[in-house]
Amino acid sequence: MPDVHPTPEARSLNFIEDIVAADRVTEKHAGRVLTRFPPEPNGYLHIGHAKSICLNFGLALRYGGATNLRFDDTNPTREDVEFVDSIRQDVEWLGFTWAGEFYASDYFQKLYDYAEYLVQSGKAYVCDLSEAEIREYRGNFHTPGKESPFRTRSAEENLDLFRRMKVGEFEDGSKVLRAKIDMQSGNMNLRDPLMYRIRRSHHHRTGDAWLIYPMYDYAHGVSDAIERITHSICTLEFEDHRPLYEWFLDQDVEGKFFQRPLPRQIEFARLNLTYTVMSKRRLLELVNEGHVKHWDDPRMPTICGLRRRGYTPGALRTFAERVGVAKRDSLTDVALLEHTIREDLEKTAPRRLAVLRPLKVVITNLAQGEIHELEVPNHPDPIHGTRRISLSREIFIEREDFQEIPPKKWFRLAPGAEVRLKGACLIRCEEVIKNAYGEVVELRCTWDPASLGGNAPDGRKVKGTLHWVSAAHAVNAEVRLYDRLFTSENPMDVAEGGDWRDTLNPESLTVCAAKVEASLGAAKTGDHYQFERLGYFCMDNDTKPGTPVFNRTVALKDSWTKPDAQVQG
Repeated sequence: MPDVHPTPEARSLNFIEDIVAADRVTEKHAGRVLTRFPPEPNGYLHIGHAKSICLNFGLALRYGGATNLRFDDTNPTREDVEFVDSIRQDVEWLGFTWAGEFYASDYFQKLYDYAEYLVQSGKAYVCDLSEAEIREYRGNFHTPGKESPFRTRSAEENLDLFRRMKVGEFEDGSKVLRAKIDMQSGNMNLRDPLMYRIRRSHHHRTGDAWLIYPMYDYAHGVSDAIERITHSICTLEFEDHRPLYEWFLDQDVEGKFFQRPLPRQIEFARLNLTYTVMSKRRLLELVNEGHVKHWDDPRMPTICGLRRRGYTPGALRTFAERVGVAKRDSLTDVALLEHTIREDLEKTAPRRLAVLRPLKVVITNLAQGEIHELEVPNHPDPIHGTRRISLSREIFIEREDFQEIPPKKWFRLAPGAEVRLKGACLIRCEEVIKNAYGEVVELRCTWDPASLGGNAPDGRKVKGTLHWVSAAHAVNAEVRLYDRLFTSENPMDVAEGGDWRDTLNPESLTVCAAKVEASLGAAKTGDHYQFERLGYFCMDNDTKPGTPVFNRTVALKDSWTKPDAQVQG
């Protein structure tokens, strides 16, 4: 894989790199850089996760460090090995290799042991309040919290209760373990947060061995410290959680559990894209309600959906680099993502001829059975070589390339007009054939044999050039034209009483019964092509026998008018 990770000296540093560089100068971590990517295996990763993957792995690579892949599997009711496998595949597909594969469940015993230590130290207690009562006692941003009536239990009583929670003496939801911090704190996360809850649920790795499970805010920092992560990079919504992250680690005052120096949490702005929803919950609703076919539907912003649509790992890495790392949220125009994949495929995608909405053309002065073999380039760069295509008496052109009564400056086909067939010859429309409903079903044209190869020897100028395929040699194909899933720039920004689903684009998928050149009959799943004049396409993984299926990755040009790549939010 080519080096897609510039060295820090190749450009100015972002604020996270500034921190890492300063730590290396002071040898805070003895020169080590160890980051982690910690997804919860409860769904498929999306492009926002791709940015985080590129940031964590890319940062470590730039500084000669490494990255751990750690699955945050602390909630067994939502997690599945299916998601574990998909996450592994996505990270590998993006081009990254992890130093170690870990699970929060690897640390369940250590997490429990440290929780017992906090109980014995008077820093945690067992609380019998219900979920609703805990929420009421916590207060809000305007009202200070009230201490739980169980907060004053002795360390001995709390330890006994916690151990009995572990072995299953109590019902689910009847007791929780809470950190004893400050119910008056202006930071809601410090108002005696939950550390453990009772949950009798089968875990995908530990089975039924545990009846209590740690909360994310507790497990996150402790897991980082156990792995000796140097820089724990999170999205901006965890900024208010950082004091809690630090509090849990700082309570190991005797250094019994964690080596120093401790990890540092750093927050960056998450990726938000126009015409896209990024919430896992909303994406799940799109799948469950049938608005899309599955998580890998090419209209979805999931990594597997983008991969199926034809996006490349290099394009996503480049996109993440261009979006950059910021300290405040903004809305990135999806046009930047589309530009990046166009730029990537422009360099490598072979050119092919395909007609999405075929209109039959008969070249009347070309004899029945007469075939002309033409050699045409695979790509503007001659390094990609050439291929052979066939010109026969009957061909197909794009229906929209003909108008019986053309407007001004119409350079395509019309009665009496002459156009160039890409790489082939010049043809002139002589007759229009219609059916009983007045619909154009066939054009009869003549060709200039002297123009074979594409140009007239007399030097006459023909402005219009059309793509085409030979009817005798064409392969039937299904072509799926994907567009943006939403019509609104910010689907979640709906008027009061509105529903984000109302902004779903009814034309986000159009299926065409196309005719494609013969060479595409040998295409393989994932192969990329530029269909001349139409856009970039890739072979889909559910191709039918005898009928290849191609997904449009992106059109050749952006038909959505947007002024900037960044829309500040």
